[in-house]
Formats: sequence, structure tokens, C-alpha cells
Amino acid sequence: MSVAAVALLFGGAGILLAASPAQAADVSYKVKCVPPAGGGGPVEGTTTASVTAPATAKVGDEVEVVWKTVKPASNNTDLMDLPKDSIKPIGYAKIGGAQAGELKMEGTRTNPPIPKKSPMTISDMKAKLKLTKAGDVTISPGKYDVDFSGLLTHCTPQEEVGVGVTIKVTEGGGGTTGNTTGTPATTGNTTSGSGGQTDFPGKAVEVAYDCGAFLPGGIKTPVTINAKKNGGNYDLTVKTAKGAMKSPAALPAGALKPSMNIKIGGGDSGTVKVTGPANAAAIGAGDPVTLSDMTGTYKPGKTGKATLSPDQMTIDVVMAPGATPIVVPCTATSTGVSLELDTTAQEGGAGSPGATGNTSSGNLAETGAEDEGGIKALALVAGTVILLGAAVFTFTPWRRLRGTR
Repeated sequence: MSVAAVALLFGGAGILLAASPAQAADVSYKVKCVPPAGGGGPVEGTTTASVTAPATAKVGDEVEVVWKTVKPASNNTDLMDLPKDSIKPIGYAKIGGAQAGELKMEGTRTNPPIPKKSPMTISDMKAKLKLTKAGDVTISPGKYDVDFSGLLTHCTPQEEVGVGVTIKVTEGGGGTTGNTTGTPATTGNTTSGSGGQTDFPGKAVEVAYDCGAFLPGGIKTPVTINAKKNGGNYDLTVKTAKGAMKSPAALPAGALKPSMNIKIGGGDSGTVKVTGPANAAAIGAGDPVTLSDMTGTYKPGKTGKATLSPDQMTIDVVMAPGATPIVVPCTATSTGVSLELDTTAQEGGAGSPGATGNTSSGNLAETGAEDEGGIKALALVAGTVILLGAAVFTFTPWRRLRGTR
């Protein structure tokens, strides 16, 4: 299903408040949703939201705001059932009146299974807003993102959005200046090696893979690189999208084993290879395929700031125990920096002269297919229905599965 369609189907989120809510009116507004690369063209529709918040408060109070869907722009399409817990909304409410700013709000990935043609159901988005000025403070729904199994669609209003709720704020709460837009957002992709921090979360970057004759159309998926400091090194965990591919044939347990090269840039250089375990359970024909998390170790070769980006990915396909693997090499045709680390050079590290061990060139010679001719030859060997089914995966057809208008 088109990520843009999914976002539209969800409709504009609405805001619901927990305690002592003020009077609120439903707000409807037109939105334009733009999916990630490869997800189809923009989709437009009208969403309806309800905004609630405490009716009264004092300067210095921190109040909860909840963004709740009243009516989605449309139902799910008749082409695809959406799986449980695959949808997470992120909204940006506009703060106006006596106080100006933007409030970032997030929901949880806790939707029920959504059958074809059924109403969309998504979680409420919540955030805390610190009140810093006396007077009438207004809250309006605004732009929002929809995270569908790791794929982000960005939706923006196409008209002026009405006020959803007004909070009457009075002096006397021991006010502080604070942050007028609530809890500040963190990107998580720039880190520091000081101050005792050990966990460094990366940001998801859209990566397009060309897998040659094995996977017509290639693979497009968000990839996230996370790091955990281990002495002077960093233990890496690399994640791809959940269910980003569909299997056209039944595959046994242990059939798929992924690996990926992580390109080191910035103040350091080199490549770190990460690998993941094979699938633990059998995969039925037409079932979503989720590659396992891949792990490896980055040993810095230079002191400074190093960037980590997803690069070439390889999928080994084994149809039966002991069988020769079918190697599917996938070249990253577009990628981006997922994580930046402050590093201290380690002996034999990624960018040091004569470095060995954790770095890997990841070229096709390692997979047994060096050039296009080799890829085509492997494709011919895998030409039977069974082997081709094992080697070829189809990325979820977002363009075909666009939502109804």
C-alpha cells in the first residue's frame, strides 16, 4: 500500500485531552501527503481532528495534549490488510495566541489489524506543553508524519487550519520561561563520546538497492544504524523495515541470511561488515519478509567525528540444509548518513594504515559474483520456479496499493 495512501487513510490526527478538558471543536482541513522515494506520487485529501486540552491553567504549568483521529480521510483500500502494530503517527501542533511555537506529539505503534475496506484506527498522539505566558493560548492541528513499518510519509496542510482548543492561562504558577513548544525533539543521529553515554541511536535513512536480475525493481527500505560504546569501539546494530518485502514462494527456516557493509566517512574511513542470523521460522508464499537485525563492531581509526552510512547489502538464500547458497548482491544506489560518532583512534582501527579485522571491502568478489555477467549467470542457474522464488523478492507494491481518494 502506498505510504502516502496509508497516511491519508489515517486522516489528520485529532487532539484529545485527559484532565478537565476545555470546550473543543472538530477541525477539518485539506492535506497533501508525500511518500518516501519510490512510494508513488503525492496524495491529497481532507482530514478531521478534535482538539482538547485543560480549560484553565497557570503560567509555569505543564499540561498534556492528545491528538485524536475523529474521522479519517478514507477507509483502508480493498487491496491489502494492514498488520497489527504497523502504524505510528507523529504530529506537530501549532501553538498560538498568547504563546507561539510548535508542539511535537507522538503516538504509539499499537493499531489493531485493519482489514481491507475497514476504517483506519491509529493511536492518539500525546505531548506535554509548558505554559509560559498569561492569556488565551490556542492549539491547532498541523502537519504530521506517518510511520508505516519504518517508512515515513510527510503530510502538510493545504489551507489555514482552525483553532482546535483554547486554554485560559493566568499568572501565579511560579512561571518559568522554559520551552514554548513542549518537550524538545531529539534527532538521535549526532552523538558525543563523552559524559558517560554508551547508547547512540541513529536515524532512519531511505536506501534504494539495485539487486540486478535477482530482484527486479530492487529494494527500497529505511535503514537505521545504532551503536553501543564498548571500550574504545562501538558495537553496531543495523535494522531494516519490518515486512518491507513479500515472498513469492514458500521458504524454509534458515533460508535467508542478510549482511551489509557500513561505510565510514567524515573524519574516518573504511567499511564495517555487519551480519544477521537466518530466519528462525518458515516463510509462507506471499508473507511479509523481515530481515533480521545485523550486528558488527566498529573500531575507529581516527580521532574526530565519524559518519556511518548503509552501503552494499547481501542476502544469502539456502533452500535446503547443506545446499549451496544463492548469493544476492544488492548495491546501494542512494543512501545517507544514519549516525555520527565522536571517536578516539584505536590501533588497527577502520581508518588506520594496514587496518584489518573489523573492516571489509564488501565487494562482489566476496560473494562470488564480480560483474553483471556473473549476476546473470547466477540468475540463469536459479531459473527454475523454486530457485527463482527463493532468490526473487518483491518490494511491497506501494504504487498499486494507493488509497482511495
